[in-house]
Amino acid sequence: MSTDNDMPQQGGARDEVILEVRDVVVRFGKNTILDHLNLDVRRGEILGFVGASGAGKSVLLRTVLGLIPRVGGTIRMFGQDLATVSDADRVKIDMRQGVLFQHGALFSGLTVLENIQVPMREYLNLPKKLMDELALLKLELVGLPRNAAHKFPSELSGGMIKRAALARALSLDPDIVFLDEPTSGLDPIGAAEFDELVAQMRDTMGLTVYMVTHDLDSLLSVCDRIAVLGNKKILVEGTVEEMMASEEAWVKAYFRGKRARTIVQPGPPTEKMYGN
Repeated sequence: MSTDNDMPQQGGARDEVILEVRDVVVRFGKNTILDHLNLDVRRGEILGFVGASGAGKSVLLRTVLGLIPRVGGTIRMFGQDLATVSDADRVKIDMRQGVLFQHGALFSGLTVLENIQVPMREYLNLPKKLMDELALLKLELVGLPRNAAHKFPSELSGGMIKRAALARALSLDPDIVFLDEPTSGLDPIGAAEFDELVAQMRDTMGLTVYMVTHDLDSLLSVCDRIAVLGNKKILVEGTVEEMMASEEAWVKAYFRGKRARTIVQPGPPTEKMYGN
């Protein structure tokens, strides 16, 4: 029988693997999307997950979240095998993770405040006044004004929707947050501000961040490590510098092609240009 003591606790070393994906296989009919894929996500890091459109980035995310079934392999979160964990421990795991889906996925018929409270209502039994106070704190945490609380998603800008969705993802003070294309649809200034917000949340709350993205600026500015999906597996994983040095064809084209960026190296004020 599982007890509270069986469940790994919050905190831990920064090199601790809190999400472990091993030999995962996902198929849609006869079409194999992921083929014996392996990936580790370490505590306290921002992992950027990138790959060509249609490669299966969102499929892996939804498989980890239990929204898509796998036909092989194991996924362990906080040391627990998600295939064999008890229902009670699965609830505890779910409470330690937050999700920001692409485009925010806010409920259109709920106010911002009510959207933030959805996980609280699902997992906790709190008085309304306390939930209101907690939701307002999350609202402020992501940089939204309190007067946004009673607005509906249709009354928000794209950037405000992303922040409101992030507030909902943070509503239970999770250990890990999954972000699916968090800066898509934002202008460069809004995207940079959102990246900065994610980095601040990681530093102040000790979050681990799994970020699916196409945004090269996000990968270069806030990610500690990058994993590249291709040919149904992880092609390459490592730091930005390792991505830049990779001779893997897709990685080279993505990071050193026509849209390459200037990377400011640590130490003395020197710059190294990658690209053509």
